[in-house]
Amino acid sequence: MDIIDPAVSDYLLEHCTPADDVLRDLAAETQKAFPDAAGMQISHDEGELLTMLVRLIGARVAVEVGVFTGYSSICVARGLPKDGRLLACDVSEEFTNVARRYWSRAGVDDVIELNLGPAVDTLRALSPDPIVDFSFVDADKIGYPAYYEELVPRTRPGGLIVLDNTLRDGRVLDPTHEWDIAVRDLNDRIVADDRVESVMLPVRDGVTLVRKRG
Repeated sequence: MDIIDPAVSDYLLEHCTPADDVLRDLAAETQKAFPDAAGMQISHDEGELLTMLVRLIGARVAVEVGVFTGYSSICVARGLPKDGRLLACDVSEEFTNVARRYWSRAGVDDVIELNLGPAVDTLRALSPDPIVDFSFVDADKIGYPAYYEELVPRTRPGGLIVLDNTLRDGRVLDPTHEWDIAVRDLNDRIVADDRVESVMLPVRDGVTLVRKRG
């Protein structure tokens, strides 16, 4: 399902703050080094949306579940203040080795703490106090429900959880694969969750913004 016509997609990219050399080089290296996985990287307009959301809510403490080669990490970190902190969770040393190099080039490596291992374990090890301002989830879809349930109580009132790929190319309408079923079930859970308010946006493959009530 093409939610956005390719010509409109190009127009959108032409009319947001352009990527700098770091992000352009990262996208090019990711495409060259991991051609079969490059589709996991977010688009630049979504990256700019993340930076803007982080700044709009005045986030200082952020969490990312699913790093890949670090494009979204850079976008989130750039929205944080100099004394901010981004906890980045991933399981791949190969992918995150690329991320580390580009975090350094972008000048945000001192803001980002990388934790390699199952993200749900990392999240469960965090303080149960609601201190997280912003989270971005873009990882294995079967894990989305668990990540969500760990993040909501740790998010401060007014904080934001952003989930990527919540439309799954439209397959949430009639899911058969376990990943699509997990995302559809989470979508239903979110809209019924009285702890939060949410909106699902037709941005790329679906982006859901979840705000913690308070």
